[in-house]
Amino acid sequence: MSSPASSLRWRPNGRPAAFTPAEIGSALEEVRSASHVVRDDGGRVGLGLGGELVPSAANGGAGTFAHVASLPPLYPEWLGDRTFCEAHGTRFPYVTGSMANGIASVRLVSEMARAGCLGFFGSAGLSPARVEAALDELENELGEKGLPWGANLIHSPNEPELEESVADLYLRRGVTRVEASAYMALTPAVVRYAATGLTTDPAGKARRKNHLFAKISREEVAIRFLEPPPAEILRRLVERGQLTAEEARLAATLPLAEDLTAEADSGGHTDNRPLTALLPAILGLRDRVVAGRGYRRAVRVGAGGGLGTPSSVAAAFALGASYVVTGSVNQACVESGLHESGRALLAEAGIADVIMAPAADMFELGVTVQVLRRGTMFAVRAKKLYELYRSYPSLESIPAAEREKVETQLLRATFEEAWASTRAFWAARDPREVARAESDPRHLMALVFRSYLGLSSRWAIAGEPDRSADFQIWCGPAMGAFNSWVRGSFLEKPADRTAVQVARNLLEGAAAVTRAQQLRASGLAVPPSAFDFRPRPLS
Repeated sequence: MSSPASSLRWRPNGRPAAFTPAEIGSALEEVRSASHVVRDDGGRVGLGLGGELVPSAANGGAGTFAHVASLPPLYPEWLGDRTFCEAHGTRFPYVTGSMANGIASVRLVSEMARAGCLGFFGSAGLSPARVEAALDELENELGEKGLPWGANLIHSPNEPELEESVADLYLRRGVTRVEASAYMALTPAVVRYAATGLTTDPAGKARRKNHLFAKISREEVAIRFLEPPPAEILRRLVERGQLTAEEARLAATLPLAEDLTAEADSGGHTDNRPLTALLPAILGLRDRVVAGRGYRRAVRVGAGGGLGTPSSVAAAFALGASYVVTGSVNQACVESGLHESGRALLAEAGIADVIMAPAADMFELGVTVQVLRRGTMFAVRAKKLYELYRSYPSLESIPAAEREKVETQLLRATFEEAWASTRAFWAARDPREVARAESDPRHLMALVFRSYLGLSSRWAIAGEPDRSADFQIWCGPAMGAFNSWVRGSFLEKPADRTAVQVARNLLEGAAAVTRAQQLRASGLAVPPSAFDFRPRPLS
């Protein structure tokens, strides 16, 4: 609110107005107080907290100041889209993403739920049995309290049956929030999950049972989640008895997902897009689809990737994000499933200490993931394996010198021994892969190389000391930014980093940075220190 200087004046209520940079900087941290930009009789512009606005007196009002602008109290809870918290039962518009292989652990998800945030369990890469065991723990931890949580469903083009079985598990166990990641195209599994349980309320409005969070980084993928599911997929699901005709009818009128996360430059699967370019593009696409389809429901777009400081979180909300999703910074916290030796490596990372490497789950497609470079040789070695795969038709055709390096340094086994262990794995998991490999030498080579890629992340989780040079640790540049921000604070040491304190400091800091920018835009000379919120223990 603003008004002509002659119409209102501000009267302090015990606390004087702040005019020096130090005073203004201190006052700016109190974001939960109404803030007033004021001017004294000498023309100095300052900041008043609380107090009251009164009509101007004929004599100028003794003890009052000319009023320039006012801002209401600001709370971290209010930074995002209010419908997000209402829809998902959270206090804050803050999500921790589903880091694979259980790195986004049961403990992490539980702690975030109790803190008023939403966490997704990292089920990608785990067997259905291990995922179900985690669901048991989460239900025991959070079910009676009614606290929100979710789990991951990852696109598995090489193992569609695994994707189907995990979706079946979520439906059978009543998991009502799922983060869908790495999707390049829609599958029956993800459509079935989102459409199952659709009903109408007494007013005839569609009501969702299951909420899908779609992580996307391209417009051509985003539109598939913004549009209703393809009619052909819905038809086949009805024919198989996996959806009712009514569920399919309702699904055809709704977006597949009502929460899309625009994933910028992040750890793991990423297209390395800058958030300032990606998020506005996805928001614009959302607006066009919503208008064109005539949706009457809120379709929210959140932001993920590169969020490691209060300023980056504030920027995401300023761009229009409904909520924020953090990843790499949580992996370095004590609740993550990553071994403490891996967390120590993350705590040393700088912004540039990341690199792209071949992905285990989509190796043959040439898909890459972003990983930590500092302290590990994984990326260089993984790239070498992919070069060999692209250059030779089989393991036997690889030159002897190259073969020796791979066998001694990476696999620590002969090709024959490596295939024997890989064959045993796939014989238990999917025997068709064994049959295909034994008739296709190049696919056999891919499976052997993929075994190294898959084990490398598990070595990091287990903290295998003799495999530290091969640790695969998914990491984005946000990790380096976070380390720089917390240097010298209580969050500097890995053993002192908790996901709840990280979340609270990022949100509180984002509110402080937001308030500083609002007041600067209102004419206040805001000191640079106001944009550098320092970490502190928060309750």
